[in-house]
Amino acid sequence: MKENLRSFFIKLFAISIAVIIIINLIFNILLGERLEKIDKIISLGDSSTRKDIKLKIRSEFNKGLDKENIFSIEDKVLIYKLYKKIQKEFEDLELNNTN
Repeated sequence: MKENLRSFFIKLFAISIAVIIIINLIFNILLGERLEKIDKIISLGDSSTRKDIKLKIRSEFNKGLDKENIFSIEDKVLIYKLYKKIQKEFEDLELNNTN
C-alpha cells in the first residue's frame, strides 16, 4: 500500500511539473510577444522610446523617398478614388453652404 501511495505522489508531482512547464511555454509563445508590444506602447511616455520611434519613422520615410515609386498601381488607384470622393464631398458642402 505504501509503495502504491509513493508511486502515486511521484507521478502526481511529475505531471504537475509537466503541466506547469507546458503552461509556461504556451504563455511565452502566445502572449509573450503581445505583452512586449503592449509594453512598448505603454513606454511611449519615456523620452528615449519616443526618440527611437521618431528615428525609425524618419528612416522609413527616407527609404520610401529613395524608391522610384512609393505606391503600387493598386494603391495609386485606391488613393485617387478616395481623393475624388473627398473632393466631391467638399464640393457638395460648398453647394449646401451657399444655399
